[in-house]
Amino acid sequence: MHEFSIAIGIIEIVNQHAEKAEAHIVNEIEIEVGELSGVVLDAMEFAMESAKKGTLAENAGIVFHYIKGRGQCRDCGKAFDLQNVFDPCPFCGAFNPEVKQGKELRVKAINVD
Repeated sequence: MHEFSIAIGIIEIVNQHAEKAEAHIVNEIEIEVGELSGVVLDAMEFAMESAKKGTLAENAGIVFHYIKGRGQCRDCGKAFDLQNVFDPCPFCGAFNPEVKQGKELRVKAINVD
């Protein structure tokens, strides 16, 4: 379950920024997760709850923003939704999409006091 190591990394980032801001508590963490990032959202939610225990973020709410996969065909140039990085182009059938969005995994915002 690589989600737990990702969650630990996120909490480290959050704690660093909270300490830099001289915050006493983290109220909320917003995280962007792309559909094509390889992260299982349910596992990530569980991992975040475990990772934040004993930190400034222990009682923080976690808000996930799910980003749909989008690609553009390298052959015909048309854009389309991607559910897997190897999906064929629905217009010409080519198997070489350029991923335009959906691989994101980042801390979008941190709310502290």
